Amino acid sequence: MVTVSVLLTIAIPQSRSLKEKRGVVRPLVERFRTRLHLSAAEVGLQGRVDAAQVGVAAVSGDAATARALADEARRFAEDYLIGRGELVDIAVEETALR
Repeated sequence: MVTVSVLLTIAIPQSRSLKEKRGVVRPLVERFRTRLHLSAAEVGLQGRVDAAQVGVAAVSGDAATARALADEARRFAEDYLIGRGELVDIAVEETALR
């Protein structure tokens, strides 16, 4: 089993309130879950209105599939954030269990 975890740091410069931030982050997290069938949650920077950290995890029986799912999540986030925010950092961690 291979797990690939992705931490996306997102800048949301037009956001002036937590409500506006939630309007960007919540749909992104839900789309990761429903469209890509990945585990996702806002995991950091909850107190800031102009930035967020979203964690996404892909689990598979082989490394290539897990990596492909994580890469698809990154591309999906970049496309979704056009006009809403921007990815400022992406951290990827892979764990293999035998």
